[in-house]
Amino acid sequence: MAPPFAHGSLPAAPGPRFNFAQHLIDCNVSRPDKIALIDDVGQLSYSELAERVRRVAAGLLALGLRREERVLLLMHDSSDWVVSFLGAMYAGLVPVAVNTLLTADDYAFMLQHSRAQAALVSDALLPNLRQAMAQGGHELQAVVVSRPTAALNNGEVSLDALIEQSAPLAQAAATSPDDPGFWLYSSGSTGRPKGTTHTHANPYWTAELYGKPILGLLEKDICFSAAKLFFAYGLGNGLSFPLSVGATVVLMAERPTPDATFKRWREQQPTVFFGAPTGFAGMLASAKLPAKNEVALRLVSSAGEALPADLGQRFTAHYGVEIIDGIGSTEMLHIYLSNVPGKVRYGTTGWPVPGYDVELRGDDSLPVPDGETGDLFVRGPSAALLYWGNREKTRETFQGAWTKTGDKYVRNVDGTYTYSGRSDDMLKVSGIYVSPFEVEATLVQHPAVLEAAVIGMTDTDGLTKTKAYVVLKSAQTVTADELKAFVKERLAPYKYPRVIEFLPELPKTATGKIQRFKLRDMDKTSA
Repeated sequence: MAPPFAHGSLPAAPGPRFNFAQHLIDCNVSRPDKIALIDDVGQLSYSELAERVRRVAAGLLALGLRREERVLLLMHDSSDWVVSFLGAMYAGLVPVAVNTLLTADDYAFMLQHSRAQAALVSDALLPNLRQAMAQGGHELQAVVVSRPTAALNNGEVSLDALIEQSAPLAQAAATSPDDPGFWLYSSGSTGRPKGTTHTHANPYWTAELYGKPILGLLEKDICFSAAKLFFAYGLGNGLSFPLSVGATVVLMAERPTPDATFKRWREQQPTVFFGAPTGFAGMLASAKLPAKNEVALRLVSSAGEALPADLGQRFTAHYGVEIIDGIGSTEMLHIYLSNVPGKVRYGTTGWPVPGYDVELRGDDSLPVPDGETGDLFVRGPSAALLYWGNREKTRETFQGAWTKTGDKYVRNVDGTYTYSGRSDDMLKVSGIYVSPFEVEATLVQHPAVLEAAVIGMTDTDGLTKTKAYVVLKSAQTVTADELKAFVKERLAPYKYPRVIEFLPELPKTATGKIQRFKLRDMDKTSA
């Protein structure tokens, strides 16, 4: 069965001179007064956004920064984040967007690893940056602080002051599509994060191949993403996609709890929402879930982890809106395998996005037939250049034109793909592969279960068995034996979890991914 995508030619490649920040400015010259960004303290029109981007670019260069030097971007989501990111790119610098929920140790590593020459930081995160600089011994030429509330140290300057004191830079740096544009650090779900280097053209390709033709974003849309801008998924949702079509973006500094999300749904009336399965589970379990007539949603997107069919079906039943589930990665920048509005196959991740090729390979590196689990490889124009300073991992992941995703999938007879787990999370029980995700998706169908994560544990005979960590909904109770029986009734008997442990919450990255390596470490410690 052919995928349900609209047919047509792929977009033209950028020309030999291409600066992504300049590209977004050019996209919106016809709508200067349209609101581009709404954050917790105000809003910016497209003309104001362009003006501030050019002023930040000039200000950073005036501080002594040079072409392609890295600039750490440690900010909560706000218009200042967008202005800083695009301002650095406009100047030919390379912003390094980092997770705002890490420790000073992590930032010390990132400063040294990236050799950043300056930092753009939110006032609330400045103490963490100062501590990271002190313990890592890494000196910065300048620290630019967004909306400071107290006196700044030597070498620190207010972002507003930098903007006010700088005349707009007349021309963007003469970068090419393949020049380094920005870095994103991998989320660290399997350990030490890797500095993933993306080009100026990569966000152009994700917007042209996914944001416009698949999601169908429009100028009249109001977009709101629970995934933060430092995350590859969030960067497309909250910056590349909406700003490429002249839409309005709602930005939120705080964590995307159900209550915080509902507040924006009601007050700002976004038409497009970008979330993740963990967030959808929490929202649907909340007693404060808004009614359908309280929101303006027309389209909802999910990524980060595979969406259980039950969550998608329940959300659609409540709001009459589909959740478009897809999979992307930091290495590919955004989604390359996706469901399609109007033809969602809940329980699958949909079809390959036009412009990307996907292939499932077995342990012998040969393609596997439909119905068999294989390692997912993808190729497309938004692939990162490399992992900075990590040749071994670069070669392992970026194999010629193909990127090894680390995910396992099954291709179905209708051409859709079903997620089977991470390559390092797949379990072989009694000689048969067991997908942790399949067991997790079954567990969360129980009315008392909020979340579940499954890992492999080694028994006294050295054999792998499945163990489930379960988080129950508020005021709900259920026994381990009842959950085991529940799974046995719905899956092949060998797939049920032999051990079930209840936790108040699961360890996760800031982007909502379950950190199974921490659960494995917990299991080893308790053994």
